[in-house]
Amino acid sequence: MKTGFGAKKPELNELTRVKDRVSFLYLEHADIKRQDSALKVEDQQGIIFVPAAIINVLFLGPGVNITHRAMELIGNTSMAVVWIGEYGVRQYAHGRALNHSSTLIEKQAKLVSNKRTRVQVARKMYQMRFPHEDVSGLSMAELRGKEGSRIRNVYRQESKKSGVKWYRRQYKVDNFNDSSPINKALTEAHQCLYGLSYAVITALGASPALGFVHTGHDLSFVYDFADLYKAKYSIPIAFKVTAKYGDNDISDRVRLAMRDAFRNGQLLKQMVSDLKYLLNAQDFVSTTTIMSLWDDKEGLKKFGVQYHEFEE
Repeated sequence: MKTGFGAKKPELNELTRVKDRVSFLYLEHADIKRQDSALKVEDQQGIIFVPAAIINVLFLGPGVNITHRAMELIGNTSMAVVWIGEYGVRQYAHGRALNHSSTLIEKQAKLVSNKRTRVQVARKMYQMRFPHEDVSGLSMAELRGKEGSRIRNVYRQESKKSGVKWYRRQYKVDNFNDSSPINKALTEAHQCLYGLSYAVITALGASPALGFVHTGHDLSFVYDFADLYKAKYSIPIAFKVTAKYGDNDISDRVRLAMRDAFRNGQLLKQMVSDLKYLLNAQDFVSTTTIMSLWDDKEGLKKFGVQYHEFEE
């Protein structure tokens, strides 16, 4: 029997902007349905209602059942969805967030397809990590080495500050619990950062696959983008939480700490601004959609018009 279909699909300009939304919501062992414009989430502790238009990315962990109607609402409100394994170790699938403009992905494709402009964007990414140095003359190999040294130094500094011993980054994808507490915390923290990066990239209409540093993977640009923020967010938070709680509920505690850091640091606003900067699209505003027909000689032609053959 059919029931009410809830609120009508919102227009793009009616939705909450990406930078003003809650960064992410993680759910596991729950049933998710739709009630009007909210997600109805039910588990052993009870029922809550989540307004769909205020969440950027929804992480679905083990034991989640979600209805077709709920997924329809998620798609209509531009919420990204990522299906992940236990402890966030694996990303199994993702649902593309709604976007109506191809402006950013066209700019991104043009930049990544030319060796000169691709290097320029990559240098911009590295320059953001080294704001007080000029990296414009460094090769990609030199930039990789410089970044590797920076990250190793970040690990050493956070280890010294927190008192958590650090040896090296090591984890087993198939056995999360076999890692050390700090490596577990880092895995969980990085996953949160990847999810938020993915949500911003897709929601604005760019491609998660067209990376400038990483390449060959459908999430290459997500890894590019997330690497900009690891030294400020995921790495220090992982060490801080591990120092305070050890191996006690490390996954849940890291997720909560990352959520709070995203909100307090206004990372979403920063990500939106940074993405536009990297793709040379600072003035881009995705509020309207203009569909056109492409012509190699006459440029863009009006869409929705019945054209006729030229007469002799």
